[in-house]
Parts: sequence; C-alpha cells; structure tokens
Amino acid sequence: MSEQALKDLLIEELQDTYSAETQILEALPKMAEAASSQQLKQAFQTHLQETRGQVQRLEQIFQKLNAQPGGNTCEATQGLIEEAEELIGGGHPPEVLDVALVMSAQKVEHYEIASYGSLRTLAETCGMTEVAQLLQQTLEEEKATDEKLNQIAEGEVNAKALQAA
Repeated sequence: MSEQALKDLLIEELQDTYSAETQILEALPKMAEAASSQQLKQAFQTHLQETRGQVQRLEQIFQKLNAQPGGNTCEATQGLIEEAEELIGGGHPPEVLDVALVMSAQKVEHYEIASYGSLRTLAETCGMTEVAQLLQQTLEEEKATDEKLNQIAEGEVNAKALQAA
C-alpha cells in the first residue's frame, strides 16, 4: 500500500470519527436529561464539554491535513445512539435506566477508544507526529471517561438499581 493510500485511509477514518463526535454532541444532552443520578448527569455534561474540544481538535487535524471533515456518516455510532434512544423510551424505572445509560455510553466510549487508538497508530506510521499527539490527547480523554463511567456504575447506579428492583 502506498503512503498516499494510507493518508487517504487516515482522512476517511478521521471523517468517520468526526461524524461520530458530532452525533455524540447531539446525544449527550438527551442522555443527561434522561439520567436520574446526579453523578451520571454531571458525567454526561462534563463529557459534552470534552467532546466539543475533541471536535475542535479533529478540525485542527483536518486543517493540518488540508482536508474537509465532512463526507462520512459513522453508522456504528448512529446505531449505538439509536439503541440508547430506545432504552430511554423503553419505560424502565429511573434507576434501571441509569444502568442502561452507563452501558450505552460505555459502548460508545469503547468504540471511540478503538478508533482513536487506531488513528493515532496510523498517523504515527505516516510520520504525522503532531496529528498523532492530538489523537493521543483525545484517546486519553476517552479512556478517562470510560473509567469514570465504571466508577459511577460500581459506586452508585448498579447498587441503586438493585435496591429499587
């Protein structure tokens, strides 16, 4: 595979990731509103702010690569968000919905962790050190969000859902 083909793949996958992040920007306020746990609401609101920064970071990467962010729709994230919306409208008790929201958010986080890790590695392979560093920043944020969601699940929402059952 030629170096240009790898760069083209990187741009295509970055566009997919940009689509994912913009979809997440729309979904997080709905998830925060649906959460009954104040800790979970706050986590979603915090991640919304981080996601805005991640979108800006991606836009910075597109400028460096002389490419446009649009053009792709991330169908994987679209599907995960649709699943979350089904859960929100599913009539679950609030405590159970919080568990479902954590699970839905972690599915998205794990997808993003895989995406950003792969993108960072590809950028490194192509010798794009600055791009790789920007992607690494986002990867670290996504991992931290996943860990925070674990803490919320283990420290609060799962036990509350069990007690409410």
